[in-house]
Amino acid sequence: MIIGFVILLVAVGWAFNALIGFGVVGVVIALLITAALTVGSYWKSDAVALAVSRAKPADPQVYKRLYNLVEGLTIAAGLPMPRIYIVEDHAPNAFATGRNPKHAAIAVTTGLLEKMNRVELEGVLAHELSHIKNYDILVSTLAVTMVGAIAVISDIAIRMMWFGGGRRGDDRNGNAAGAIFLMIGLVLLAFAPLIARVMQFAVSRRRESLADVSGVALTRYPPGLISALEKLRDDQTVVASASRATAHLWIEQPTARTPEEGRLSRINRLFDTHPPLEERIAALKEL
Repeated sequence: MIIGFVILLVAVGWAFNALIGFGVVGVVIALLITAALTVGSYWKSDAVALAVSRAKPADPQVYKRLYNLVEGLTIAAGLPMPRIYIVEDHAPNAFATGRNPKHAAIAVTTGLLEKMNRVELEGVLAHELSHIKNYDILVSTLAVTMVGAIAVISDIAIRMMWFGGGRRGDDRNGNAAGAIFLMIGLVLLAFAPLIARVMQFAVSRRRESLADVSGVALTRYPPGLISALEKLRDDQTVVASASRATAHLWIEQPTARTPEEGRLSRINRLFDTHPPLEERIAALKEL
């Protein structure tokens, strides 16, 4: 999947050059901008995700049960203790973020703490710790930054074409082959962000299923996570601070998926980053 992202990024760079006509210098500038955004996103991805989700550090005294569960699971998994955050929201949900286990964080909503019993909460936390142990947080970060890089280059090229920054008319209309290449480049720039998002969703779905199984292996008690997923399935509240940009991080799709849950449910289903909860529950019941 990462190789696929790189190939798509190179293709977008070629399309940028074909449409804008700045030659090698233009491509280098676009790649430098992309590299700066990618590096910045890599190092600060956890801070951005936590800030966007309105997560605040959890007080160890107020959330003793939460800290005890995380500490026990990290010892069993052989992981360093992650930072723990709380999101003030009635919807039950949780996510993990960070670039590696030493710089990881787990955030849970107040709704999750209220609606899950100890065994169910342990199952959810084991799922999130599995994301950390399996380096899913790194995979998600790479996917997000590469999608962002492709979108940025495409946006810059289309804006420059729109405002007259493209190739001169004599270059563009010099021959039929050139016109065809320009058309291919324009189509590629228009659809590349969508293709990249689809690739990102494929990565996210696979890692969610892996985290379910890894979480159960950590607790050695499948009914705990199964019961938690069933409660998430039956709950119709959505996370107020969630967006499609961070949806892939949460244990369950945090945005509205049915008309009862809220507006834009049809659009959200088109960009679903998680396998259906029924499929995840059925897979765990077979263990």
